[in-house]
Amino acid sequence: MTQKNILIVTASIGSGHNKAASAVGNELKRRYPADNINVVDFMSLETAYINDLMKEIYFKMLELVPNLYEFLYKFTSGRLKGSSVQMLLAYFMKHNMVSLIKKYNADIIICTHPFPCAAAAYLKREKRFDVSLFTVITDFCLHQIWIYKNVDMYFVAHNGMKRQLIERGINEKRIQVTGIPIHRVFSDTYDREILLKKFDLSANMPIILIMGGGLGLGGIKYALEELEKLSLPMQILVVAGANLSLWSEVNCYITHSRHLIKVWGYSHNINELMTVSSLLISKPGALTISEAMAKELPMLLHAPIPGPESENAAYLAEHGVAVWVQKKEAIGETVKELLTDKERLAWMKQKAKVLKQPYAAKKIVDIITGYMDGHDDNSNCLSKYGH
Repeated sequence: MTQKNILIVTASIGSGHNKAASAVGNELKRRYPADNINVVDFMSLETAYINDLMKEIYFKMLELVPNLYEFLYKFTSGRLKGSSVQMLLAYFMKHNMVSLIKKYNADIIICTHPFPCAAAAYLKREKRFDVSLFTVITDFCLHQIWIYKNVDMYFVAHNGMKRQLIERGINEKRIQVTGIPIHRVFSDTYDREILLKKFDLSANMPIILIMGGGLGLGGIKYALEELEKLSLPMQILVVAGANLSLWSEVNCYITHSRHLIKVWGYSHNINELMTVSSLLISKPGALTISEAMAKELPMLLHAPIPGPESENAAYLAEHGVAVWVQKKEAIGETVKELLTDKERLAWMKQKAKVLKQPYAAKKIVDIITGYMDGHDDNSNCLSKYGH
């Protein structure tokens, strides 16, 4: 691939889209250090005030009226209603995308969120810019808001999503099943005994990792309360993310718990915590569950953000990688059942081994490279990478 200006556009609505963008960006920088590779948050105040305002409205909706968000998600999932929303998004956000393309002189745009994808696809359709547009769908389910005919290549989590895109009119050769991109550290091998010593943990008791995504959502406090009811000895690792009040509350909780509890804020060693853990309790954010699968870590999923996370949970439960607890009162009993059933945990680990895609970022960069090499040579290389 000749030297390019590559713009990766994410959206700071949760941490998953950013982590996927970072994983692809790091792989590109490792492979092509001479290229100009920039990762930009489309929903930041620095990019546009209106985008940042939309993000804040989204967070407030999740906090105050989550059922409304779920209704809107389902209401716009069909082609007719979803397409109307897509047009509105593209119209209001196209000027921000124009500014970014000009600022970074982009030849290639990679989107890990549907909002920037909408704007870039609109500009391609109107022939405002001659850029190659790639889209990484960062969920295990498909929604109309991701689908645009002007995307040069889609990267999806599994074959079912590919079939759905084809049904929605996307050319089969423009869809690649790669998995969701995660950081390469999740494919590294670690010595568990060394990590147990590092975190001052015992090898003789189960270790439960509780996460709620980068925002510290997902009913972490309730999960702790449910585990407190269990007399089964266990060690609990809590990652509170950017939620400082939650971090403070968990620290207070530690003083009277019957279990050993350790708490982190926004941790940069999730890969190590997953390596030592026996079970993950989390909301089903796509990046978190992709990382856990890469580490072959059994999961108990609960408290999904309405919409895509519920579908993520359903997909993993259907494939045996996770247990989806839909009634929060059942968390404690489900954890007890799993920890006392070694055969079930081993079976879940094996299912994760089959389903995991730890090298998705590398696959994505390989395919983009092949596409651009063919594009530069004025030849069609899509058949080389099509399935």
